Amino acid sequence: MAVYQWSGKTSRGIVESGEVTAATKEEVIAILGKRKIVPTIIAEKPKKAVISRFRGKIKDKDIVVFTRQFATMINAGLPLVQALEILSTQVENKTLGKAIAQIKTDVESGLTYADALKKHPRVFSELYVNMVSAGEAGGVLDTILNRLAAYIEKAMKLKKKVKGAMVYPAVVSTIAVMVIVIIMLFVVPTFSKMFTQLGGTLPLPTRMIIGISNFIAGIGGLLILASIIAVIVFIIQFRRTEKGKKIIDTMLLKLPIFGPLLNKVSVAKFTRTLGTLVSSGVPILDCLEITAKTSGNKVVEYSILDIRKEVVGGKTLADPIKKAKVFPPMVTHMVAVGESTGALDTMLSKIADFYDDEVDAAVSNLTAMMEPMLMVFLGTTVGFIVVAMYLPIFKLITLIK
Repeated sequence: MAVYQWSGKTSRGIVESGEVTAATKEEVIAILGKRKIVPTIIAEKPKKAVISRFRGKIKDKDIVVFTRQFATMINAGLPLVQALEILSTQVENKTLGKAIAQIKTDVESGLTYADALKKHPRVFSELYVNMVSAGEAGGVLDTILNRLAAYIEKAMKLKKKVKGAMVYPAVVSTIAVMVIVIIMLFVVPTFSKMFTQLGGTLPLPTRMIIGISNFIAGIGGLLILASIIAVIVFIIQFRRTEKGKKIIDTMLLKLPIFGPLLNKVSVAKFTRTLGTLVSSGVPILDCLEITAKTSGNKVVEYSILDIRKEVVGGKTLADPIKKAKVFPPMVTHMVAVGESTGALDTMLSKIADFYDDEVDAAVSNLTAMMEPMLMVFLGTTVGFIVVAMYLPIFKLITLIK
């Protein structure tokens, strides 16, 4: 006897899934038939195995190259084990090579390819495993692998865009702060000594700058640095909690400049992931659960899980999406059209492509807007310091005349 995981449709067309203990797959089909369920996927539940502990860094690019090469070999008719053996020796990333060699051994011992992948969650995501499982069940593994590679590549591009939008302002702001700190610590004290020797009452702007410089150079600078480190550590620790992550993610989505950008990124990721899973034959409830886990934002994750609950209750996908505040009306309308025409995966891909372009435009606009703002800030601050330092000199020249 073995435990089988199944997924299928009832006579009303509702997708259900579960586990059944039986001797063979035929017995599982018979059990489900009595319950008037037509199975779409039946797979033996893998026995508990030791999770891989490979610690090396595996990049998304390595997974993409491996997936495309593996798809080509399967399409060419090479046996699964032979393809895995070849790839385990020729991949550039040694950690990935060890994982593939272990997968090959597990497949040889009788596990399905998807079950072998499950033993390496740090290398292959749940989305990857579920799509492979659907590909194996449908006999279209090479097609699914190519689709997976394309999905990961697009996800990489989206991640790169977001990093570009965040890194540029951070770098320019850091340089600006460093320039101001260097002026305050090294340039202003030199002028301050000279002014002390001259005597007299200094102008108010000069006294302000010298006071700030003395504060930063003394214990005040250490207090500011300690406060910044404490705030960063607190945010990191707070974000590791479920409640903290939700609060921070909510605040990020409400930011005036970055909020709309992050919202577009979330919509693009949601529609791309869901569309890829649906087109690969993964049951819709599993699709929503996986999409929620890979959303990267707790607000979006909870919204997707709420959508899943309503779909379980018999509603269409469009209705609960309409209630979720994180998705624009356009998404709701296009999903509704996709469901009514039977082309949900195509519609989701079109939405993802549209929002990818929107993210591109948002990143370009953000960069174009932040650059002059930061330059104005830096120019104004440094200009004020320079004028404040030269005011006493101008006053001295006037007195000499």
